[in-house]
Amino acid sequence: MGNRVLRIDNVRKTVNYLKKNGLAGTFYAAAERVQEERKADYRYLPPDGETLARQRREGADAPFLFSIVTPAYETKEAHLREMIASVQAQSYAKWELIIVDASAGDAVERTVRRMIHETGDLRIRYSRLSENRGIAENTNAGIALAAGEYIALLDHDDFITPDALYEMACAVGRGRRAGCAPALLYSDEDKYDEGAKTYVSPHLKPEFNLDLILSNNYICHFLMLEAGLLKSLLLREEYDGAQDYDLVLRAVDSLWPSDLLLPETARICHIPRVLYHWRSHRDSTALNTGSKSYAYEAGRRALTDFCRRRGFRAQVEHSLHLGFYNICYEPDILSVRREAGAVGGRLLDGRGRVFAGAYDESGRGLFEGLCGRFTGGSTHRAVLTQDCAAVDIRFMRLREELRPLFSEITGLPYGERSLLVKKDGRKKEIRIADVTGLSCDEAGYRKLSMALGTAVREAGYLVVWDPSLSCEAKKRRQL
Repeated sequence: MGNRVLRIDNVRKTVNYLKKNGLAGTFYAAAERVQEERKADYRYLPPDGETLARQRREGADAPFLFSIVTPAYETKEAHLREMIASVQAQSYAKWELIIVDASAGDAVERTVRRMIHETGDLRIRYSRLSENRGIAENTNAGIALAAGEYIALLDHDDFITPDALYEMACAVGRGRRAGCAPALLYSDEDKYDEGAKTYVSPHLKPEFNLDLILSNNYICHFLMLEAGLLKSLLLREEYDGAQDYDLVLRAVDSLWPSDLLLPETARICHIPRVLYHWRSHRDSTALNTGSKSYAYEAGRRALTDFCRRRGFRAQVEHSLHLGFYNICYEPDILSVRREAGAVGGRLLDGRGRVFAGAYDESGRGLFEGLCGRFTGGSTHRAVLTQDCAAVDIRFMRLREELRPLFSEITGLPYGERSLLVKKDGRKKEIRIADVTGLSCDEAGYRKLSMALGTAVREAGYLVVWDPSLSCEAKKRRQL
């Protein structure tokens, strides 16, 4: 990706961050960004010709049509041509590209029609809108024209990888054969640095994570939905700027019937491959997070609306990072959300660095070694509430109906004690499980934490990690 560590977009981001978060927070955030870019060794490698040829053969008898909807507005010709060419280069051939144009002039129309004429590709469909009604309503006009069984959203100045639709088709096929057709699909993505002509900042996403999507729209691009679902939801103009986030939240809500403890996660499919290139240029939100500041407030309102629909007694607040949110539950998450089985925070050592808190399914500690005061890690994930395999037994709380699991695993009766902790920088007294009767080394605490987390998840509940709760332990065995 080249070694231009201090790129101009980082300078702009740092200035914006300084205005909002002060000198200390900015120092740690900037240092973290530079450190991550120095150690990054990312190169996007497109599929080779032989692989694409094989994919074309495999997809020759494809049973379903994909529609790609792209709202255009005064798009630069070079960007528009590259977007269209990326769709035409797909190894999966059964697609239609619907371009809905709200431009005042005719430059977009001339470019599209010229490309159709040059290539003879009638899969490209152009529709001129009578007026510009905003991104949501313009997109809805394209959705109304879509004939595919699945509909994908593609921005007018971005582009997709040549295997994007093939990978989507494979995921749909696997789901159908398993008897559970996907309703929402998303992939990994990266950014295209237009100045350096390189691909940077890969966003390698997790499988569907309910609490993470309630912190930030990590799903983003490449997004595809089952046509019936998308046409029933559409995009809402009152959330312009965060219309995709609002759409994803409402799709999750629709896949969460009231008789189920959790959403139908089997119908939400993550494809762990970079299939979407988000172009970074001066006017894009990929480069300039301040260029659409209204979008962040729209995202907060969309999340507030989701909480209202689900009956969560909560308030949604902006976090330190633009486009990332904190949900403040009344009185706490275990009381408000019936699917939350356990909640835990992060444990900090004497230097203020994370040494325990959240674990993945292999028992690896998430975000260990990061500075607990300001550091957010890649894509700020280390400071976002999210679901995980387990939380540390020394700093957690169980909902009442799951407390017998604690006794089964530890041999101790479940009890609680008060602890003074920091929450969002302020001191707060909370209740946590009393583990003073345990005598373990670090490996022992981790083993018990994993066993309890596994039992909670097998009972059908979520294990929630809330990094806004932090406790500094002078001695790791003592809180």
